[in-house]
Amino acid sequence: MLLKNSKIIVIKIGSSLLVDKKKKIRKKWLSEFAKDVQKLKSKNQKVIIVSSGAIALGCIKMNYDKKNLKLDKSQAVASIGQIELMNLFSEIFLKHKLNISQILLTLEDTEERRRSLNAKRTFENLLELGFIPVVNENDTIATSEIKYGDNDRLASRVAQITNADTLILLSDVDGLYDKNPKIFKNAKLIKKVENLNKDLKNINFKGNNEFGSGGMNTKIEAAKICLLSGCDMIIANGLYSNPIDKIIKNNNCTLFISKTSKLDARKKWIISSVSPKGELIIDDGAKKALANGKSLLAAGIIKVFGKFKKGDHVKILDKSKNECARGLSSFASDEISKILGHHSKEIGKILGYISKSEVIHKDDMVEI
Repeated sequence: MLLKNSKIIVIKIGSSLLVDKKKKIRKKWLSEFAKDVQKLKSKNQKVIIVSSGAIALGCIKMNYDKKNLKLDKSQAVASIGQIELMNLFSEIFLKHKLNISQILLTLEDTEERRRSLNAKRTFENLLELGFIPVVNENDTIATSEIKYGDNDRLASRVAQITNADTLILLSDVDGLYDKNPKIFKNAKLIKKVENLNKDLKNINFKGNNEFGSGGMNTKIEAAKICLLSGCDMIIANGLYSNPIDKIIKNNNCTLFISKTSKLDARKKWIISSVSPKGELIIDDGAKKALANGKSLLAAGIIKVFGKFKKGDHVKILDKSKNECARGLSSFASDEISKILGHHSKEIGKILGYISKSEVIHKDDMVEI
Protein backbone atom coordinates (compact mmCIF):
# COMPACT_ATOMS: atom_id res chain seq x y z
CA MET A 1 0.00 0.00 0.00
CA LEU A 2 1.35 3.40 -1.05
CA LEU A 3 2.79 5.61 1.72
CA LYS A 4 2.13 2.98 4.41
CA ASN A 5 5.79 2.70 5.43
CA SER A 6 6.71 6.35 4.84
CA LYS A 7 7.71 8.10 8.06
CA ILE A 8 8.46 11.47 6.42
CA ILE A 9 6.44 12.62 3.40
CA VAL A 10 7.14 15.76 1.38
CA ILE A 11 4.19 17.06 -0.67
CA LYS A 12 4.65 19.70 -3.37
CA ILE A 13 1.64 21.72 -4.47
CA GLY A 14 1.70 24.18 -7.36
CA SER A 15 0.04 27.56 -7.86
CA SER A 16 -2.65 26.08 -10.13
CA LEU A 17 -3.94 23.97 -7.22
CA LEU A 18 -4.32 27.02 -4.96
CA VAL A 19 -5.60 29.51 -7.56
CA ASP A 20 -8.00 28.57 -10.37
CA LYS A 21 -7.98 29.97 -13.93
CA LYS A 22 -10.42 32.71 -12.92
CA LYS A 23 -7.89 33.85 -10.26
CA LYS A 24 -10.10 32.62 -7.43
CA ILE A 25 -8.43 31.06 -4.40
CA ARG A 26 -9.42 27.39 -4.00
CA LYS A 27 -10.11 27.42 -0.26
CA LYS A 28 -12.34 24.36 -0.39
CA TRP A 29 -9.59 22.34 -2.09
CA LEU A 30 -7.04 23.42 0.53
CA SER A 31 -9.45 22.46 3.31
CA GLU A 32 -9.85 18.95 1.84
CA PHE A 33 -6.08 18.71 1.41
CA ALA A 34 -5.68 19.66 5.10
CA LYS A 35 -7.91 16.67 5.98
CA ASP A 36 -5.50 14.44 4.04
CA VAL A 37 -2.56 15.85 6.00
CA GLN A 38 -4.45 15.38 9.27
CA LYS A 39 -5.06 11.73 8.38
CA LEU A 40 -1.35 11.16 7.69
CA LYS A 41 -0.39 12.80 10.99
CA SER A 42 -2.90 10.62 12.86
CA LYS A 43 -0.80 7.63 11.69
CA ASN A 44 2.35 9.26 13.14
CA GLN A 45 3.60 10.22 9.70
CA LYS A 46 5.47 13.51 9.44
CA VAL A 47 4.51 15.90 6.64
CA ILE A 48 6.42 18.73 4.95
CA ILE A 49 4.65 20.88 2.35
CA VAL A 50 6.46 22.66 -0.48
CA SER A 51 4.02 25.23 -1.83
CA SER A 52 4.14 27.61 -4.76
CA GLY A 53 1.66 30.48 -4.93
CA ALA A 54 3.34 33.54 -3.41
CA ILE A 55 3.55 35.44 -6.70
CA ALA A 56 0.09 34.25 -7.83
CA LEU A 57 -1.51 35.44 -4.56
CA GLY A 58 0.50 38.66 -4.67
CA CYS A 59 -0.85 39.36 -8.15
CA ILE A 60 -4.42 38.80 -6.93
CA LYS A 61 -3.83 41.17 -4.01
CA MET A 62 -2.31 43.87 -6.26
CA ASN A 63 -4.54 43.14 -9.27
CA TYR A 64 -1.51 42.54 -11.49
CA ASP A 65 -1.12 40.26 -14.50
CA LYS A 66 1.59 37.72 -13.70
CA LYS A 67 2.67 37.44 -17.35
CA ASN A 68 3.76 41.09 -17.53
CA LEU A 69 5.86 41.09 -14.33
CA LYS A 70 9.60 41.82 -14.56
CA LEU A 71 12.00 40.11 -12.13
CA ASP A 72 12.45 43.04 -9.73
CA LYS A 73 8.69 43.66 -9.59
CA SER A 74 7.97 39.93 -9.18
CA GLN A 75 10.28 39.86 -6.13
CA ALA A 76 8.24 42.63 -4.51
CA VAL A 77 4.98 40.88 -5.42
CA ALA A 78 6.35 37.61 -3.96
CA SER A 79 7.02 39.44 -0.69
CA ILE A 80 3.40 40.65 -0.57
CA GLY A 81 2.03 37.28 -1.68
CA GLN A 82 4.07 35.21 0.78
CA ILE A 83 2.10 36.71 3.69
CA GLU A 84 -1.14 36.00 1.84
CA LEU A 85 0.01 32.40 1.25
CA MET A 86 0.91 31.77 4.88
CA ASN A 87 -2.28 33.43 6.13
CA LEU A 88 -4.25 31.15 3.82
CA PHE A 89 -2.52 28.02 5.13
CA SER A 90 -2.73 29.18 8.74
CA GLU A 91 -6.45 30.02 8.55
CA ILE A 92 -7.45 26.72 6.93
CA PHE A 93 -5.04 24.36 8.69
CA LEU A 94 -5.91 25.72 12.14
CA LYS A 95 -9.55 24.72 11.52
CA HIS A 96 -8.25 21.16 11.32
CA LYS A 97 -6.05 21.64 14.43
CA LEU A 98 -2.87 21.61 12.36
CA ASN A 99 0.01 23.96 13.24
CA ILE A 100 2.21 25.28 10.45
CA SER A 101 5.57 27.03 10.24
CA GLN A 102 7.22 28.90 7.38
CA ILE A 103 10.59 28.07 5.83
CA LEU A 104 11.96 30.13 2.93
CA LEU A 105 14.97 28.62 1.14
CA THR A 106 17.44 29.79 -1.46
CA LEU A 107 19.47 27.45 -3.64
CA GLU A 108 22.57 27.88 -1.45
CA ASP A 109 20.65 26.67 1.62
CA THR A 110 20.57 23.14 0.25
CA GLU A 111 23.67 23.14 -1.95
CA GLU A 112 26.16 24.39 0.66
CA ARG A 113 26.78 21.63 3.20
CA ARG A 114 26.91 23.78 6.35
CA ARG A 115 23.66 25.57 5.50
CA SER A 116 22.08 22.29 4.44
CA LEU A 117 22.92 20.87 7.89
CA ASN A 118 21.33 23.89 9.59
CA ALA A 119 18.19 23.54 7.47
CA LYS A 120 18.02 19.80 8.27
CA ARG A 121 18.13 20.48 12.03
CA THR A 122 15.39 23.12 11.73
CA PHE A 123 13.14 20.69 9.90
CA GLU A 124 13.83 17.97 12.49
CA ASN A 125 12.99 20.27 15.40
CA LEU A 126 9.77 21.51 13.79
CA LEU A 127 8.61 17.96 13.06
CA GLU A 128 9.41 16.90 16.64
CA LEU A 129 7.29 19.81 17.88
CA GLY A 130 4.39 18.52 15.77
CA PHE A 131 4.44 21.43 13.31
CA ILE A 132 4.09 21.18 9.54
CA PRO A 133 6.80 23.16 7.72
CA VAL A 134 5.46 25.00 4.67
CA VAL A 135 8.40 25.63 2.35
CA ASN A 136 8.80 28.01 -0.56
CA GLU A 137 11.70 29.43 -2.51
CA ASN A 138 12.74 32.83 -1.19
CA ASP A 139 11.64 34.65 -4.36
CA THR A 140 12.05 38.05 -2.71
CA ILE A 141 15.87 37.80 -2.87
CA ALA A 142 16.55 35.01 -5.39
CA THR A 143 17.85 36.11 -8.79
CA SER A 144 17.72 33.97 -11.93
CA GLU A 145 21.32 32.85 -11.31
CA ILE A 146 20.63 31.54 -7.79
CA LYS A 147 17.16 30.08 -8.21
CA TYR A 148 16.02 26.48 -8.18
CA GLY A 149 13.89 27.58 -11.11
CA ASP A 150 10.90 25.50 -10.06
CA ASN A 151 9.44 23.98 -6.93
CA ASP A 152 9.78 20.41 -8.23
CA ARG A 153 13.54 20.57 -7.80
CA LEU A 154 13.21 22.52 -4.56
CA ALA A 155 10.90 19.78 -3.22
CA SER A 156 13.40 17.06 -4.19
CA ARG A 157 16.19 18.90 -2.34
CA VAL A 158 13.96 19.25 0.73
CA ALA A 159 13.21 15.51 0.53
CA GLN A 160 16.95 14.84 0.29
CA ILE A 161 18.09 16.92 3.27
CA THR A 162 15.21 15.77 5.51
CA ASN A 163 15.77 12.07 4.73
CA ALA A 164 12.17 11.83 3.53
CA ASP A 165 10.81 8.44 2.45
CA THR A 166 8.45 9.73 -0.24
CA LEU A 167 8.05 12.91 -2.28
CA ILE A 168 4.63 13.54 -3.84
CA LEU A 169 4.47 16.02 -6.73
CA LEU A 170 0.84 17.03 -7.21
CA SER A 171 0.40 17.88 -10.87
CA ASP A 172 -2.52 18.61 -13.21
CA VAL A 173 -2.49 15.10 -14.74
CA ASP A 174 -2.57 11.60 -13.25
CA GLY A 175 1.15 11.01 -13.69
CA LEU A 176 3.77 10.36 -16.34
CA TYR A 177 2.45 9.25 -19.73
CA ASP A 178 4.23 7.69 -22.69
CA LYS A 179 3.06 10.77 -24.67
CA ASN A 180 1.13 13.96 -24.00
CA PRO A 181 -2.42 12.93 -22.91
CA LYS A 182 -3.73 16.41 -23.77
CA ILE A 183 -2.90 15.77 -27.43
CA PHE A 184 -3.00 11.97 -27.81
CA LYS A 185 -6.09 10.09 -26.64
CA ASN A 186 -4.23 6.76 -26.70
CA ALA A 187 -1.56 8.01 -24.25
CA LYS A 188 -0.84 5.44 -21.54
CA LEU A 189 -0.10 6.17 -17.89
CA ILE A 190 3.24 4.74 -16.75
CA LYS A 191 2.41 3.33 -13.31
CA LYS A 192 5.88 2.38 -12.14
CA VAL A 193 9.43 3.50 -12.93
CA GLU A 194 12.26 1.43 -11.47
CA ASN A 195 15.06 2.44 -13.83
CA LEU A 196 14.97 6.00 -15.20
CA ASN A 197 17.22 5.37 -18.20
CA LYS A 198 15.66 2.07 -19.18
CA ASP A 199 11.96 2.71 -18.45
CA LEU A 200 11.88 6.22 -19.96
CA LYS A 201 14.20 5.52 -22.89
CA ASN A 202 11.64 5.99 -25.66
CA ILE A 203 9.72 8.96 -24.25
CA ASN A 204 10.12 12.40 -25.80
CA PHE A 205 9.58 14.90 -23.00
CA LYS A 206 9.66 17.89 -25.34
CA GLY A 207 6.20 16.92 -26.47
CA ASN A 208 5.16 16.35 -22.88
CA ASN A 209 5.99 19.80 -21.58
CA GLU A 210 2.49 20.96 -20.66
CA PHE A 211 2.40 18.94 -17.44
CA GLY A 212 2.00 21.60 -14.76
CA SER A 213 3.98 24.81 -14.58
CA GLY A 214 7.42 23.21 -14.27
CA GLY A 215 6.97 20.78 -17.16
CA MET A 216 7.69 17.05 -17.07
CA ASN A 217 11.42 17.59 -17.56
CA THR A 218 11.74 19.25 -14.15
CA LYS A 219 9.83 16.37 -12.56
CA ILE A 220 12.28 13.87 -14.04
CA GLU A 221 15.17 15.97 -12.71
CA ALA A 222 13.47 15.89 -9.30
CA ALA A 223 13.11 12.10 -9.59
CA LYS A 224 16.86 11.73 -10.24
CA ILE A 225 17.68 13.64 -7.04
CA CYS A 226 15.14 11.63 -5.02
CA LEU A 227 16.19 8.22 -6.27
CA LEU A 228 19.86 8.90 -5.51
CA SER A 229 18.80 9.91 -1.99
CA GLY A 230 16.92 6.68 -1.27
CA CYS A 231 13.55 8.45 -1.56
CA ASP A 232 10.59 7.23 -3.63
CA MET A 233 8.67 9.78 -5.71
CA ILE A 234 5.06 9.98 -6.87
CA ILE A 235 3.56 12.16 -9.61
CA ALA A 236 -0.20 12.39 -9.19
CA ASN A 237 -3.20 14.54 -10.04
CA GLY A 238 -3.78 17.19 -7.37
CA LEU A 239 -6.87 18.78 -8.91
CA TYR A 240 -9.22 16.36 -7.15
CA SER A 241 -10.54 16.89 -3.63
CA ASN A 242 -8.56 14.89 -1.05
CA PRO A 243 -5.74 14.18 -3.55
CA ILE A 244 -3.56 12.21 -1.10
CA ASP A 245 -6.44 9.98 -0.05
CA LYS A 246 -7.16 9.34 -3.72
CA ILE A 247 -3.54 8.31 -4.37
CA ILE A 248 -3.65 5.82 -1.48
CA LYS A 249 -7.05 4.34 -2.44
CA ASN A 250 -6.84 4.33 -6.26
CA ASN A 251 -3.09 4.07 -6.89
CA ASN A 252 -3.71 6.08 -10.08
CA CYS A 253 -0.31 7.74 -10.33
CA THR A 254 3.30 7.22 -11.39
CA LEU A 255 5.56 5.76 -8.71
CA PHE A 256 9.33 6.12 -9.01
CA ILE A 257 10.98 3.45 -6.87
CA SER A 258 14.41 4.09 -5.37
CA LYS A 259 16.78 1.13 -5.36
CA THR A 260 19.21 2.97 -3.06
CA SER A 261 18.70 2.59 0.67
CA LYS A 262 18.81 5.78 2.72
CA LEU A 263 21.85 4.51 4.57
CA ASP A 264 23.71 3.78 1.34
CA ALA A 265 22.82 7.20 -0.08
CA ARG A 266 23.99 8.95 3.08
CA LYS A 267 27.17 6.88 3.27
CA LYS A 268 28.02 7.73 -0.33
CA TRP A 269 27.38 11.41 0.35
CA ILE A 270 29.56 11.56 3.47
CA ILE A 271 32.39 9.25 2.37
CA SER A 272 32.60 10.68 -1.16
CA SER A 273 33.00 14.15 0.33
CA VAL A 274 36.14 16.14 -0.37
CA SER A 275 39.11 15.29 1.85
CA PRO A 276 38.31 15.69 5.56
CA LYS A 277 39.11 19.07 7.10
CA GLY A 278 40.18 17.69 10.49
CA GLU A 279 40.47 14.76 12.89
CA LEU A 280 38.98 13.90 16.26
CA ILE A 281 40.70 11.42 18.62
CA ILE A 282 38.19 9.58 20.83
CA ASP A 283 38.43 7.36 23.89
CA ASP A 284 37.46 3.67 24.13
CA GLY A 285 34.05 4.45 25.62
CA ALA A 286 33.14 6.71 22.72
CA LYS A 287 34.41 4.13 20.21
CA LYS A 288 32.14 1.51 21.77
CA ALA A 289 29.19 3.94 21.70
CA LEU A 290 29.74 4.64 17.96
CA ALA A 291 29.84 0.89 17.27
CA ASN A 292 26.41 0.69 18.95
CA GLY A 293 24.99 3.38 16.65
CA LYS A 294 25.24 6.32 19.07
CA SER A 295 26.18 9.94 18.33
CA LEU A 296 29.62 11.32 19.23
CA LEU A 297 29.52 13.47 22.37
CA ALA A 298 32.13 15.95 23.62
CA ALA A 299 32.86 13.81 26.70
CA GLY A 300 34.42 11.08 24.54
CA ILE A 301 36.79 13.33 22.59
CA ILE A 302 40.45 13.45 23.67
CA LYS A 303 42.06 15.68 21.01
CA VAL A 304 41.15 17.72 17.95
CA PHE A 305 43.43 18.26 14.93
CA GLY A 306 42.98 20.68 12.04
CA LYS A 307 40.94 23.84 11.57
CA PHE A 308 37.39 23.34 10.39
CA LYS A 309 33.96 24.94 10.45
CA LYS A 310 30.56 23.68 11.51
CA GLY A 311 29.25 21.24 8.91
CA ASP A 312 32.73 20.25 7.66
CA HIS A 313 33.73 16.65 7.01
CA VAL A 314 36.05 15.17 9.70
CA LYS A 315 37.74 11.86 10.47
CA ILE A 316 37.17 10.11 13.80
CA LEU A 317 40.19 8.14 15.10
CA ASP A 318 40.64 5.89 18.12
CA LYS A 319 43.55 6.25 20.59
CA SER A 320 45.78 4.15 18.32
CA LYS A 321 45.08 6.61 15.46
CA ASN A 322 43.01 4.03 13.57
CA GLU A 323 40.12 5.59 11.63
CA CYS A 324 36.81 4.27 12.93
CA ALA A 325 34.29 6.73 11.44
CA ARG A 326 33.73 9.89 9.40
CA GLY A 327 31.09 12.51 9.83
CA LEU A 328 29.85 16.09 9.57
CA SER A 329 30.75 18.15 12.62
CA SER A 330 28.06 20.17 14.39
CA PHE A 331 30.80 22.38 15.88
CA ALA A 332 33.84 24.29 14.62
CA SER A 333 37.28 22.99 15.67
CA ASP A 334 37.92 25.85 18.12
CA GLU A 335 34.60 25.11 19.85
CA ILE A 336 35.45 21.40 20.17
CA SER A 337 38.83 22.33 21.70
CA LYS A 338 36.96 24.09 24.50
CA ILE A 339 34.30 21.45 25.16
CA LEU A 340 36.18 18.17 24.64
CA GLY A 341 36.06 15.87 27.67
CA HIS A 342 33.08 17.75 29.10
CA HIS A 343 29.50 16.59 29.66
CA SER A 344 26.91 17.79 27.12
CA LYS A 345 25.08 19.77 29.83
CA GLU A 346 28.20 21.92 30.33
CA ILE A 347 28.51 23.01 26.68
CA GLY A 348 26.24 26.06 26.98
CA LYS A 349 28.13 27.34 30.02
CA ILE A 350 31.57 26.80 28.43
CA LEU A 351 30.74 28.38 25.06
CA GLY A 352 28.42 31.05 26.43
CA TYR A 353 25.57 30.12 24.11
CA ILE A 354 23.18 27.21 23.66
CA SER A 355 24.25 24.73 20.99
CA LYS A 356 23.82 21.08 19.97
CA SER A 357 24.44 18.33 22.51
CA GLU A 358 26.13 16.03 19.94
CA VAL A 359 29.44 16.93 18.32
CA ILE A 360 28.57 14.60 15.44
CA HIS A 361 25.01 13.33 15.21
CA LYS A 362 24.62 9.63 14.39
CA ASP A 363 22.68 10.55 11.19
CA ASP A 364 25.68 12.56 9.99
CA MET A 365 28.23 9.81 10.65
CA VAL A 366 29.40 6.67 8.89
CA GLU A 367 31.43 3.91 10.54
CA ILE A 368 34.50 2.83 8.58
